Formats: sequence, structure tokens, C-alpha cells
Amino acid sequence: MASTSGNRATDIPTKIKNAVNTLSDDNQPILADIRKSIYAMQDVAVELEKLNRTQQLVLIMTLSSVSILRVKDQLDVQVKELDDAVLQLLYANEECKSFSSVVQLVGEKYQPGPQLTNFKKMLDDEKSKFKVQSAADLQKDPLLRRFREAVWNVHHAGQPMPGEEQDEIVITTTQFGLLNTVCPITGKAVTDLSEPVRSMDCKHVYEKEAIMLYIRQVTKSNNCPVAGCPKALRAARVVCDTMLPVEIEEMRSQNKQTDAPGGFEDFTNFSDSDSS
Repeated sequence: MASTSGNRATDIPTKIKNAVNTLSDDNQPILADIRKSIYAMQDVAVELEKLNRTQQLVLIMTLSSVSILRVKDQLDVQVKELDDAVLQLLYANEECKSFSSVVQLVGEKYQPGPQLTNFKKMLDDEKSKFKVQSAADLQKDPLLRRFREAVWNVHHAGQPMPGEEQDEIVITTTQFGLLNTVCPITGKAVTDLSEPVRSMDCKHVYEKEAIMLYIRQVTKSNNCPVAGCPKALRAARVVCDTMLPVEIEEMRSQNKQTDAPGGFEDFTNFSDSDSS
């Protein structure tokens, strides 16, 4: 009986860890949906800015300046409302990430003792160590930065936003959560991988077929093939997690925007042809 009781006591921390890992994993689709929503709002905001510009050009020839300003103000308000909604989603995103981290820490630290464990106190203690980003911090979030840059580029492509230098733009618009942009085995860009997967331990991204072959063939050590990465790879821990397709699509979208001349539609020709 003593042996059975000992085994049960030993199993409890493992079960707790498995439970909190499952709970954290269940949180990932929420984070993915938040990011997808932010990018959907970005697309809408960009279209509103384009509509703003188009309608201004049409109204110049048909209506008074008062009507032009009225239409512009209405569209500006709609874009501002989307900007505010993005901030709210970013705050929710921080809350979700904080919750996942807190739950995982409780699972890692839990050890059975002679007294009943006060899990609420453990959660509260760990939560107090995490500070969700303030509204001021969220203003610097890369997702919000990209949203505002996309809107800004409709009329000011290639120009830094007010108060920012060109170097800052380069730093804040790269990678979006992806640790590497090229598969270390195939040399393909992450955006071109047919079946991308990511190590849950080192977070590097690979082509699935190539990395699985690499894991099977390497005998001395299964270290990640990225130069300088010391993490060992296990096939079961190399997966396409919920966030990976979202982050790859973000990078793909950013690359298209960067490659496009001027980033957005140019209305100059429209203006010239209609006024002649």
C-alpha cells in the first residue's frame, strides 16, 4: 500500500503539468484569432484610407470644400475607431499570454506536501510577478506599429511616420515572431515552405520533410541545425503550432507590401487624367 501511495504522490505533479500544458495549448487558438483580427482590421483601415483619397479627388470636381471635409472627417473617425479596437485586442492578447505563462509556472513549481495546496494563492503570487503592458507600452507594440504604418503608407509610402527615423522602421517591421526567415536545411524562405514546422524547444522553423529526415539520420546528437543553437530536437516536439501559419502569413503579407512599388495604389494618375 505504501508503494502505491508513493506512486500516486509522484504522479500528481506530472498530471498537474500535463493539465496546465493542455490549458496553455488551448489558449493558443485565441491568440491566433486575435492576431488574425488585427490584420483584418488593418486591411479594412487601408481600404478606408484609399477610399478617403479617391472620394476626395472625385469631390474636388463635384462638391464644395465643406462636403470634402465632411467626408474626410467621417472616414478618419472610422480609421481611428479601428485603431482603438486594435489597442483593445492587443491588451487582450497580453492578458492571454500572461495567463498562459502564470499557469505554466504554477505547474512547474507545484510539489505535493502534507497540507492541501492553495492553488489560488499560487496563481495570485505568480500573477503578481507579471506586468501586463500598459497602454503606453502597447503604443510601441509591433502589431500596432504595422497597422499604423500600413495606413500611413497609403498617402506617404517610403516616408517615416512622424517622430520616427527610418532605422526604427526597419527594426520594427521584421519577422513578426519568426526566429528564422530561412530553413537551415533546404535554404528556402520560410514563406515558401510547403509544410513548415517549428521546434517547441528552440522555436526555429524548418521544412517538415527535411527536418524529420535530419532527425532520423543524425546519430551522435540531434542538435538543431541552426548554427550556434544548442537545443536538441525530438520529432514529437517539432510541430506546426497554432501560431506558425499566422506568423508566416504576416511575413508574406509584409514582403508583398515591401516589394510593391510604393506599397499601395498611386492615385496621382487618376487625379491628373480626370482634371485634364
